[in-house]
Amino acid sequence: MAHRLISLGFAACLMTGPVAAESPIAEVICIPRAELAQRLRGAELSGLGLRDTETVLEIWTKASGDWTLVQSYPDGLACILAMGEAWEAVPPPPA
Repeated sequence: MAHRLISLGFAACLMTGPVAAESPIAEVICIPRAELAQRLRGAELSGLGLRDTETVLEIWTKASGDWTLVQSYPDGLACILAMGEAWEAVPPPPA
């Protein structure tokens, strides 16, 4: 339990740390998904998957290699979970 609380605390610190000051979209943690998609100008939705019955995780990438991990909810809200650089698509294994 303590390990989980420490992990959650660390994650919260990351979300408000230096990345937030450097990136214009990192200042907004949760906004309507349509607005978030507009703010991710130049990015395309590269992949998505269900996290559970109520949330979808999306990877948005740019040709420059920048990427953004977004979690979307059924009520239309979307939250930026992480951002980074040097994204590299990996081809799926053969069927």
